[in-house]
Amino acid sequence: MSTEATAVQNASGVGDSASFERHLSLSALPEKWKKWKSEYWEKFESLPLPRNRDEHWRFAKRIDFELNSFQLPEPVSDENVAEALSRSELVTDRTSRIVFVDNQLVHQEPIPQELVDQGVVFMPIAEAMEKKPELVERYLFQESTDLGSDKFHALHNAYSEGGYILYVPKNVEIDAPFVTYHWQAGPGAALFPHILVAGGANSRFSVVDVQQSLFEDREGFSCAVGNVFAEEGAKIFRKTIQNFNTRTVSFQLDTNNVDRDTAVRGINLNLGSRRARFENEVRINGAGSDVKLYSLTVSDNDQEFDQRTLQIHNAPNSVSDLLYKNALMDESRTIFSGLIKVAKDAQGTDAYQTNRNLLLNDTAQANSLPGLEIEANDVKCSHGATTGQLDRDELFYFLQRGISKMVAQQLMVFGFFEEVIEQFDNEELEENLRGLIRGKFEKKQLDAVAPKLDDSNHD
Repeated sequence: MSTEATAVQNASGVGDSASFERHLSLSALPEKWKKWKSEYWEKFESLPLPRNRDEHWRFAKRIDFELNSFQLPEPVSDENVAEALSRSELVTDRTSRIVFVDNQLVHQEPIPQELVDQGVVFMPIAEAMEKKPELVERYLFQESTDLGSDKFHALHNAYSEGGYILYVPKNVEIDAPFVTYHWQAGPGAALFPHILVAGGANSRFSVVDVQQSLFEDREGFSCAVGNVFAEEGAKIFRKTIQNFNTRTVSFQLDTNNVDRDTAVRGINLNLGSRRARFENEVRINGAGSDVKLYSLTVSDNDQEFDQRTLQIHNAPNSVSDLLYKNALMDESRTIFSGLIKVAKDAQGTDAYQTNRNLLLNDTAQANSLPGLEIEANDVKCSHGATTGQLDRDELFYFLQRGISKMVAQQLMVFGFFEEVIEQFDNEELEENLRGLIRGKFEKKQLDAVAPKLDDSNHD
């Protein structure tokens, strides 16, 4: 794209109709996709911004960012590409890897030929729309959100071009994960990655999605949508790491559609963003399915993590189990709002929902709103939420042995998190994620020391 075209493209923010029209005119996507985009833009414009008195936004701060302060990104520099590739190594034992920077594909590893021959597809959605249009259209834009972010979901669908589709056909089993990285680099860049993951009957595979910022001082906006489709007997494990810088606003709007006798796992690590909203909806439409959902969050300063979940049981004799754990520092806050819905015909349902919060400071705030809506009479359903502080006796034990308070807190948080970290089921990834969590504590420790060093230098 020319410099002149880029300048025109970025003349206004993503909430402006002129920006959308320029995006559409510069897009090389098929006309059918452009028509879908226009319809979603009309929907975006027709919907009001959510308010914190809306049911699905209870306890959240009012929306304090302007969409027009974020623009579609400019072409990526060679330096940023090189930096992104050098840092895209959380998982080295993998089936394939795709790397995006500011929505743009910068690296794509070919999948093994034997998987190609079996019908496995792992490629950017835009490429798949040319090569596998029937496959893409089977899944693209088939999902909505029922958890409050309709306006942002429509905005995503209007702008989305980046992202990928992973399709594993019937009876294909793959051990090593597929890995994707979504990097934010440009100042004020708005990202709209779309993730489609589909498993045919009795397939088995896993995927890792990583969202990060190349620079700590650049504002950004990310609105990601992820849709998982599991056919009969499929076993799918999706792992997501959100570690944007703390000048970024992020949305992650996920759905999971589950057929009979499937085993679906979803696990999320949330560390970054100034404010992050994560919506996760599960629809169990087949008997005998087993769904497990996990999440870990570490918040500090004035970060806000807003977590909304919905477990829908439409079929009998199925299981869903959710465990979300949050560790909060400073004046940060989390919101967990979860609902289990069991339809009248979904007898024999086992559904569980647990939110546990660990407050490391008295000024941190954790809000929990678990709920049940049950129409069947032969079920086992429960929900619970706990919020507490670090055990003072344990903390005293560490301090008496010369361990700093920050390091002691870190060790105790790892103890609190370990039962979920080990669910990532990949030793290399688990150790690297411990490193990311450890890095957040170490940065906190450095920030606490820095003012004292400045005062010393001044004297």
